[in-house]
Amino acid sequence: YFHKCLIINFMSKNPEFVKFDKVDKSYDGKVLVVKDLQLDIAEGEFITMLGPSGSGKTTCLMMLAGFETPTNGQIYLDNKVISDIPPHKRGIGMVFQNYALFPHMTVYENLAFPLRVRKIPKDEADKKVDKALSMVSLQGFEARMPMQLSGGQQQRVAVARSLVFDPQLVLMDEPLGALDKNLRESMQYEIKHIHESIGVTVVYVTHDQTEALTMSNRIAVFNDGKVQQLSSPDELYERPVNSFVAEFIGENNTFAGEVTDISGDKCKVKLNSGTEILANPIVAKSKGEKTTVSLRPERALIDPETKMDNNHKGMIEEVIYHGDHTRLRVDLLGNKDFILKVPNSSNRMDIKEGREINIGWNSIDCRALDPK
Repeated sequence: YFHKCLIINFMSKNPEFVKFDKVDKSYDGKVLVVKDLQLDIAEGEFITMLGPSGSGKTTCLMMLAGFETPTNGQIYLDNKVISDIPPHKRGIGMVFQNYALFPHMTVYENLAFPLRVRKIPKDEADKKVDKALSMVSLQGFEARMPMQLSGGQQQRVAVARSLVFDPQLVLMDEPLGALDKNLRESMQYEIKHIHESIGVTVVYVTHDQTEALTMSNRIAVFNDGKVQQLSSPDELYERPVNSFVAEFIGENNTFAGEVTDISGDKCKVKLNSGTEILANPIVAKSKGEKTTVSLRPERALIDPETKMDNNHKGMIEEVIYHGDHTRLRVDLLGNKDFILKVPNSSNRMDIKEGREINIGWNSIDCRALDPK
């Protein structure tokens, strides 16, 4: 409910608060690292640019910050073209992976620096610093030097510094990449809650899918300089539009085959192993098309109690215990690396390597996408 309210809230503001309008970027005049980017970001939204290294996501962030210039197209901030405005005059907060704190300044001085540059009176600056530190639970740390802080505390100071001058927009470039797993997860929630409480627009760059799914209102998945899909986290995971997104977001089982029949919301796919399965024709449009069928591990069940669209026998090749679930690698329909996730319970003690099992899944969860 809260997530829906947040979406309604930011969509009721300027829906084109940040706008990339047909933006290209080339560093050498030949190869485009960003291609014809058309992207609107609503005021108050938390949007993540997600993708592998070299996909163009960081270049987009750097163009928005003003550290790079578009080769073609325009970037707008609050309906104004910002291509000719230098970085320090754009009113944008930034958080980097390496914190970028001034090592010779105290925490207070680091936070006061962007206020001093903007000629904010000291009394007002003190209040803003106190407010920013309270947002990241670091009151009382004003006199510390950065080297006297842990990595997580330094990153909190960097987040506070990006917010202290009440920016219109905050850009975050892999800000949690240097933190250990537990600290990284707690900081994800902390940044998410700060965003929810103050409603600032955030553009976040990462290659970590879990981070993107946890924090974002919407996610733009980049590959080869283009946005492959722009959707809410649940839409992205449950309904990927192509094979790249299906593979990049979460775990995914795939089968290669050819469409033999299409009828309404189902299609038959003849796999390379010779077996036919029923799938959801997302990209497949006609008989004879090559396709890659995508199925999430948790959507397939062992010995399903009710009949499902697809029921096949497989052989357990490997059993890996993961605490709350057991991960099975199964030889199924020609795929020797089919993954199943089975919740751990007392009646699952019979799962062992070499056992033949019945596996079922429904066609709605089995998506016929573009061939890989």
